[in-house]
Amino acid sequence: MRTVVFDLDGTLADTAADLLASANACFRALGHGEPLAMATDSGTALRGGRPMLRLGFKRVGIDWTEVDVEDQYPLLLDYYGQAIAVHTKLYPGAAEAVEALRRDGYATAICTNKPEGLAETLLAKLGVRDLFGAMIGADTLSERKPHPFPYHEAVRRVGGTASMLVGDTETDFLTARAAGVPIALVTFGPEGQGVRRLEPDALLESYHDLGAVVASLI
Repeated sequence: MRTVVFDLDGTLADTAADLLASANACFRALGHGEPLAMATDSGTALRGGRPMLRLGFKRVGIDWTEVDVEDQYPLLLDYYGQAIAVHTKLYPGAAEAVEALRRDGYATAICTNKPEGLAETLLAKLGVRDLFGAMIGADTLSERKPHPFPYHEAVRRVGGTASMLVGDTETDFLTARAAGVPIALVTFGPEGQGVRRLEPDALLESYHDLGAVVASLI
């Protein structure tokens, strides 16, 4: 079965505000206010909790080490889990586009570097978990993106054959190249048109174009 695998954060949903809020909650508890902001740091948010913490520690201007990052990381995940969908929204047309693919006979799956439990919770709160036949998170397997194993496992779990990846970052691009499959990068994620520098197989300007882009690649 032809299969389309999606990244989650920055690809299907704009999660940056809630991610940044969880990191800022850590810094507030430490007495450092809120050093991270949507206007400047959404790209860092979608690289994960540890990059947000590192950037925040640099901003507050104190001595810190990776021990401090590791100490705060589980707290960040806890804050995030408590407020995972306050500001997060699916990108316009995403659910409808995935539904259309499924009607056309495609299998769909998610391969994300968000921890599996948090990804499952978010998909449920957004009301779209049933649109995906498999969901592979950062801790589902022994490897995570850009290693190709999580991608291939997502495809395997839905019984896929020919497949492609839809993502928004260099990590997704490298995953697709490692897996030997085509990739479409969205231009409405935090990096915007900057993803052109990676020269993906296709650009996805809007979810209204998903069907045509997929048909052109698999």
